[in-house]
Amino acid sequence: MHNYEFDISAILGHMKATIRKPYPVYIGEDILRAFDFSVLDASDYVIITDSTVDRLQFKRLQANRSLPARRVFKIVVPKGEKAKSMPEVERVLRKMAQQEIDRDAVILAFGGGAVGDMAGFIASIYKRGIRFVQLPTTFLAQVDSSLGGKTAVNLTEGKNLVGTTFNPQMVISDIGILGSLGSGELNNGYAELIKYGMIRDAKLFVYLEEHIADRTPRSFAHLVREAAAIKLAITEKDPYEKEFRKILNYGHTIGHALEIASDYQLSHGQAIALGMMGEAFIASALNILSKQDMERQNALIRTLRPRFGLRFNQDQLLDIMRRDKKSKRGKLYFVLPSGIGKVHYGKGKAAFPVAEHVVRASLQYLSRLEA
Repeated sequence: MHNYEFDISAILGHMKATIRKPYPVYIGEDILRAFDFSVLDASDYVIITDSTVDRLQFKRLQANRSLPARRVFKIVVPKGEKAKSMPEVERVLRKMAQQEIDRDAVILAFGGGAVGDMAGFIASIYKRGIRFVQLPTTFLAQVDSSLGGKTAVNLTEGKNLVGTTFNPQMVISDIGILGSLGSGELNNGYAELIKYGMIRDAKLFVYLEEHIADRTPRSFAHLVREAAAIKLAITEKDPYEKEFRKILNYGHTIGHALEIASDYQLSHGQAIALGMMGEAFIASALNILSKQDMERQNALIRTLRPRFGLRFNQDQLLDIMRRDKKSKRGKLYFVLPSGIGKVHYGKGKAAFPVAEHVVRASLQYLSRLEA
């Protein structure tokens, strides 16, 4: 077993005055079996997981001898976005109350992004807040959603419309789990990594161009570590997304609209991959991003085999985008890359209004793309 402890405070030393509470990210092969959970000194442990992770991966966590069986309660939620609903949140909260879970308990969010979002939200509101730990089981969750402290659930009216900003005590990423994932699941994570490369780190982008086919524990550990460094440097600078943190939403305005319009049949990674292609088109149309850099991004995205040829209703997508968190007074706002590794950022603004006809042109461009 190879373990890599990554303490974010070492990277953010000069920002400590603005950091509420940096937390460690532990990365390792089979680390879930070996990690000493007793350091949390919890009265109880509440494991929130989904039905698939419970069936395929729970034995890995169950083998950890530092979790006392008599004080561990497991709550299984539906797979995917179905877990992120207010009725499901109420069900879990009531189960915890019925078990008399107190404020010294720790929630273990054992699953992908949906479980992490929902469990983090529950931790932030149960008895006005208890501790939780992220145990991400997908590549997407390890490189993105488990980091940064955002929690959320969905409403019928839109994705992630109810949530809090609430940091975990720590994140424990078991690289050993990733070897059991299919290429589609892994590609969801690579889409977010391409986003990081585009908005913040040209070296990471080049690494992906050269090594995106390297599906090895060493490569996974490197990428999870790089993602943690990038995302937490951004989120600790602007934890409540006043402006700067919005750069993390690159590809997500169009991407979330595609995801919702498909009734979540389109995976998050697939939707964000297409969203980045559409939003890069907007940046290029506005002469912010060169066509050369747009095509370079798109060539890397194509290695993920995104689903081209989608049939969608532009008016429906625009209506969904108007409900996006960045939208203001009916205007559509976008994060726009200005090159590989950087975004358009001016006058303290990270997201900019874009005329509807330009957005429609980008959607038309997406509809014409072919594999």
